[in-house]
Amino acid sequence: MNNKSKAILYMLFSSFCFALMGALVKLAGDVPTIEKTFFRNLISTFVAGFLVIKNKKNFFGKRENQKHLILRSILGTIGMIGYFYTIDNMLLSDSAMLNKLNPFFVTLFALWFLKEKPSRIQIPSLIVAFIGALFIIKPQFNIEAFPAFVGVISAVFAGGAYTMVRLLGDKEEFYTIVFYFSFVSSCIMFPLMMINFKPLSLHQFFILMMTGIVASLAQFSLTLAYKLAPAGEISIYNYTNVIFSGLLGFMLWSELPDAFSFIGYTLIIGSGFAIFLYNAKQKNG
Repeated sequence: MNNKSKAILYMLFSSFCFALMGALVKLAGDVPTIEKTFFRNLISTFVAGFLVIKNKKNFFGKRENQKHLILRSILGTIGMIGYFYTIDNMLLSDSAMLNKLNPFFVTLFALWFLKEKPSRIQIPSLIVAFIGALFIIKPQFNIEAFPAFVGVISAVFAGGAYTMVRLLGDKEEFYTIVFYFSFVSSCIMFPLMMINFKPLSLHQFFILMMTGIVASLAQFSLTLAYKLAPAGEISIYNYTNVIFSGLLGFMLWSELPDAFSFIGYTLIIGSGFAIFLYNAKQKNG
């Protein structure tokens, strides 16, 4: 099996794990969003910390990278809180699809932070993706649309966080970046969680532990996929997360997206696919 085939399998496994993470977050029930976020990141802290120790690296990275590591952690934390809130208050597939807007925000942030000039296809695709998001959100300008707007905001922050990861590039090991983010996020979440702490049942505790383990598997599989093949060649497979989320949502809660959501999915995935085809064509000359 060549590296690209391995990368695709890692990407598919990562997408399934992220979908399973979303389902577990929903299954945890009426636990506050902050508490769910804390436990998810606490497990990742231990997993990434083990890898840092095993490879005899620095837990907190190089001094010159601190600004970007902190920014990545804060943006990622806010994005995760928003995403978990959206999972609790929307169809699992809808929340997953809105989260998949983050690559389009990476395009905008890369223009700002990394001075990367967008290709001819990226801006039109960005506009189409936003139209797709509106079909999922179905703006009603009332409280019912609030979780969907939170979903878009969480994608903005996730896009900013991933831009920081790209900016760090090969300057830090991936497990150092994951540890830093998970540790800082846990430290931020702990006092906020204690303000409105809800004691967990044994079942909820087990579910949240599994959430952290599955999220770690997803994160590391994604990183390995991008190490084995260029992002432009495999990123399209990340959208299978929405299919996995839709299947889990239907199996566990009999969730069925409406026609408007399906139109939104088609527009967003179509935009991602257009960029994928354009990048492949450019590479092949």
